[in-house]
Amino acid sequence: MYRDVVASAKSYYRMSMSRPFFRLTMLLGYFSAYMTEMVVDASGFNGSEYRVRLDDDLAFGVLMSGMFRSGYLDLRRRGFDVSAVRYEDFVARPLDMCRVVLEFCHLPVSLAELAVRAFDVDSQRKSTMAKSVIGHLKEPELTPQRKNKLNGLLKKFGVPLIGEPQILEGTLSCY
Repeated sequence: MYRDVVASAKSYYRMSMSRPFFRLTMLLGYFSAYMTEMVVDASGFNGSEYRVRLDDDLAFGVLMSGMFRSGYLDLRRRGFDVSAVRYEDFVARPLDMCRVVLEFCHLPVSLAELAVRAFDVDSQRKSTMAKSVIGHLKEPELTPQRKNKLNGLLKKFGVPLIGEPQILEGTLSCY
């Protein structure tokens, strides 16, 4: 599942306020691209591909989003039968999207209504990432300067840029 890159970056920013590992990554990455590389290496990815200075409050989220989107697209290019789902599609049409996903997984579509009820519950409700904990935190603004800089980062990953349609190939949809 993936989300609009700006919304995702803002969410990562809020999460970094309650998750020490994310916060440390942002802070270390602010000082040096090498530090970002080291943290990415420690996370099990090839850090040399993600050697980026995180000198913007949204850069960490864009980096994470770019990493996962790029990885997904790489799997597809290598012939793996994987598909993605857009978060925004689930929010806009939860019942229809649950049916699409259940059908794709060869599960009974009759479970869709039960699945939709799960959207009424904050899945992080008992964690430091609960909406009640981080939902009120102020998000960084996306200025034209930030947009240009972050788009440069997204270009490195070969994924859609901010301002372009955020739909990856192989995305399941009810539209």
